Amino acid sequence: MNKILEKIGDLGLVPVVKIDRPEDALQLGKSLIDGDLPIVEITFRTAVAELVIKNLTRELPELLVGAGTVLSVEQVKKAVSAGAQFIVSPGFNPKVVDFCVENSIPITPGLNTPTQIEIALERGLEVVKFFPAEASGGIEFLKAMVAPYSGIKFIPTGGINKENLNSYLSLKRVHACGGSWMVKAKLISCRRFDEVTRLTREAVSTMLGFEFLHLGINEGNREKALESATFLSSVFWLPLRQNASSISAGSCFEITKSPFSGKKGYISISTNNIHRAIAYLKRKGVSILSESAKEKNGKLNAVYLDKEVSGFTINLVQK
Repeated sequence: MNKILEKIGDLGLVPVVKIDRPEDALQLGKSLIDGDLPIVEITFRTAVAELVIKNLTRELPELLVGAGTVLSVEQVKKAVSAGAQFIVSPGFNPKVVDFCVENSIPITPGLNTPTQIEIALERGLEVVKFFPAEASGGIEFLKAMVAPYSGIKFIPTGGINKENLNSYLSLKRVHACGGSWMVKAKLISCRRFDEVTRLTREAVSTMLGFEFLHLGINEGNREKALESATFLSSVFWLPLRQNASSISAGSCFEITKSPFSGKKGYISISTNNIHRAIAYLKRKGVSILSESAKEKNGKLNAVYLDKEVSGFTINLVQK
C-alpha cells in the first residue's frame, strides 16, 4: 500500500476542514498537532483552500496535509502544487481518479455502491471513501456492501462523530474515518483553537481506548508470591488462581514467582487497536520491544514498550 495511505491508517482519523481565512491556517494546524492528530484534509469549498494548503505544508512539515472536495483535474494540480500529499473527492470522477493514478497521487474517491467499488478495483485502488456514510445506510449497509469484495478498504466520512467512531473503526475493512466534529467551521472562524485541540485529543483518546488491564508484581519466589496473592484475594474477595509462573488475584493482579519483566513488575494497558496505539506512541517518542511481541491467531496481540515507569515496564495488549 502507498506509504501516505498507510500513515492515514495508522492515524485512524482524518479531520475534514472548511476554512475561510488563510491567516487561521497555522493555528489550526498547530492545534491538531497539539491534539496528537497531525493530519488534515482541507476542502476545496472555499477560495483560499490552495493558499491554506501551501501555508500548512511550508510551515508545518510534520503535518500530513491533503485536499478534499476535489472536483476536477485542475483542482488536483493546484492542490499538489501547493503541497497536498493526498486527494479526496466526494464522488467517483473517472477523469480525476485516472489522472491521480497515472501520476502516482494517492486518492480516495467517494463511493457508496457495489458498482463503484468494482470500478475502483479495476483501477487498482486499495482505499476509497465511503460517502456519505450515515446517510447511505451506515455501518450495516457498509458491512453488507463490502462482503463480496476483498483487497479494498474504506474511509467512512459523513455523519461520523465521537459516539459512532469506534463502531466504524472496529470493522476490519475500515482503514480510517473522516470527521469534522472536532474542527467545525464555527470553531475556526471564532478562533477557538483551544477547543479544537481539546476535541481532537478527546477523539484520539476515544479511538485508542487505553484502559488499565492488570498489574504484574515481581516476587523472588513462590512463597512470597503466594503470600501477596493470598492477601489481595482475602481482603478484596478476589479469586485466587495459580499457574506455572505466577499466581493471580482476580483479573487485576498477577504475582510472579520469579523475576520477570521490569524491576518491580509490569503494567498491562489494553487498547482498541494495537497498531494505531504503537504508531501513536512512536509519535510521542516511545518505542516498542519488537522481540517481546506476541501473536494470537496470526495477529499482533501484545508487546512491551521500551520504557520503565517507577520500576514497572508497560505491556500493551489488544482488546
